[in-house]
Amino acid sequence: MDAAPLPAAAEGPLAAYRARLAAGTLKPDPAQARAAEVLQDLWRRLRGYDPKPEPAQNGGGNGLLSRFFRRKPVEEAPDVPQGLYLVGEVGRGKSMLMDLFFACAEVPRKKRIHFHQFMQDCHQRIHRWKQANPGGEDPIPPLADSIVAEAALLCFDEFQVHDITDAMILGRLFEALFARGVVVVATSNTAPDNLFKGKPGRDAFLPFIALIKQRLEVLHLQAERDYRRERIRGLPTWHSPVDGRAERALDAAFLELTGEAHGTPAQLTVLGRVLEVPEAARGVARMDFESLCGRPLGPADYLALATHFHTLVMDGIPRLGPENFDRARRFVTLVDALYEHRCKLVASAMAAPDNLYESGENAAMFERTASRLMEMQSQEYLGLPHLT
Repeated sequence: MDAAPLPAAAEGPLAAYRARLAAGTLKPDPAQARAAEVLQDLWRRLRGYDPKPEPAQNGGGNGLLSRFFRRKPVEEAPDVPQGLYLVGEVGRGKSMLMDLFFACAEVPRKKRIHFHQFMQDCHQRIHRWKQANPGGEDPIPPLADSIVAEAALLCFDEFQVHDITDAMILGRLFEALFARGVVVVATSNTAPDNLFKGKPGRDAFLPFIALIKQRLEVLHLQAERDYRRERIRGLPTWHSPVDGRAERALDAAFLELTGEAHGTPAQLTVLGRVLEVPEAARGVARMDFESLCGRPLGPADYLALATHFHTLVMDGIPRLGPENFDRARRFVTLVDALYEHRCKLVASAMAAPDNLYESGENAAMFERTASRLMEMQSQEYLGLPHLT
């Protein structure tokens, strides 16, 4: 889908949405139209929104983060607009609508970021602050100061909480952000009441859920069609051999699935390590075979990829055999993780799945993987929901 801004963006997200309908790049959807109207109202209330922070009192502590500004408590700033929490099943157009809103938003300081990446950045900032302030005070206020110095409007894609370390800081962090006048718009597959459900320590997380429901309007996007699955089901997913034609096909698939010609780098934290993803956008990751299977990654890495991204675009799968068995073994583990979580695979390879590992020791082991790769190209598999 074309993500280029339209002239109607100057009139707000509803005009931009209607312009895309008129251009034929979107199909009429009553639920999306309703969400666009709600976003239009928020756009009006946010025009020129620029809360003026005040210098920290009493010196504000030491270190880099303490140089950022502080705001009065939210009770003293009743003009802070209520944000929006847009929830719905995958593929209903939540990210597309938020992108239209973000592109239109007339807010001097704004940021759009995947929520998982935001939390990783927060943990890194806290770590740096503690290193610079050994035995120092609470890192949450200076963290909130640093965030509000960058953005008064935060747009989060795929708001989700799986990590207990995230859950432990979210309530206090968001309370501090709201107190500093930050407005939040978020998309999620999970209603606020179901966040972190069934996880140890959830009782301590409940005040954060109450805070989200107080500060953000919750809008359920009940669109009838899963546009994401419709797009992937219309795409060829296996391209061989590895050549210029296959590379162009993968470029086209990434563009079709994300609306972007190229993604941006992303990081996943796996068992205390950082897994670098060179290109990612809207739940789609693009990596080549060597970066995935040519280095010592393991099941935890592949599980993180399979649960965090709904589609993997993978370049350059070679022929496999005893001579590169370590790579073949990792590829088998990767495919198992993708298959178990119904993650979709768009790939270029030197041969069809049945011919990737034709002979030699452990060729029989690859038969199940080849079978799974064939099934993963089927319309039935491509229509399955992603499991996170």
